[in-house]
Amino acid sequence: MSDKLHVSMLGTGIMGAAMARNLARAGHDVTVWNRSRDKAEPLTADGVRIADTPADAVRGADAVVTMVHDGPAALDVMRQAAPALRPGLRWIQSTTAGLDGTADLAAFAAEHDLVFFDAPVLGTREPAEAGKLTVLASGPNDDTAANAVFAAVGAKTVWTGADGADGSASRLKLVANSWVFVLTHGIGEVLALARGLDVEPRRFFELIEGGPLDAGYAQAKGGLILNGETSRTSFAVDTAEKDSRLIAEAGRRHGVRLDLAEAGAERFRRAAEQGHGGEDMAASYFASFDE
Repeated sequence: MSDKLHVSMLGTGIMGAAMARNLARAGHDVTVWNRSRDKAEPLTADGVRIADTPADAVRGADAVVTMVHDGPAALDVMRQAAPALRPGLRWIQSTTAGLDGTADLAAFAAEHDLVFFDAPVLGTREPAEAGKLTVLASGPNDDTAANAVFAAVGAKTVWTGADGADGSASRLKLVANSWVFVLTHGIGEVLALARGLDVEPRRFFELIEGGPLDAGYAQAKGGLILNGETSRTSFAVDTAEKDSRLIAEAGRRHGVRLDLAEAGAERFRRAAEQGHGGEDMAASYFASFDE
């Protein structure tokens, strides 16, 4: 296989668009499809081709990457692509799909003789745009095409298993996201309490700065809240709610009670109900108030 690949990207939201752009900048031929074509149009400036259908997008591709909202959406788009899928095609599945979703997608890959990579990513808008995501990957780790894709979109690849169907990368992603959400809700509630108690929130940041209680993530998300910039979306509230519910369900299935995940999903739901669904997940802050 040549160094230059034909890669299909199905889904060009915040993450998919950035990944497609970096694949093109790495010298690969990239074709994308998105349910709303207008959201993909800016990618043409980077030499990316836009397909009208998923089948058109994957035709002749060496690898296809799915980065859509959830597992059912990924399965739906691959079913639409099915007429043009060829045996041996590498399918890099980067949607956060949860346990059942990943199993369903792996079964589809087996039915169509695809080489399946369970490959969610860690990172938000800025690392995605910089090509510095962390890829969590399960699948044949010596695959040239998959490794070329991972090198274009990420700074590091963490291999969790040699069989994508084992879902080990997705399990690690749920664990990692559970920590991300705890930090996000934590700083939101801290700043909400400061507001309620008439405490200048910047005094809190001064208090923890440089010490063991400080955290870069709290600084970043807290800054969005304090500066009224939650519309600068890196990870949307709606997506975070979906992922939180996947985490809580995975815990229940394995006999683990996740009170914070359950409560966090409800906070995201309330924030979305207040009109913040498309904003950065730092907007869970607003769930602390009746607005």
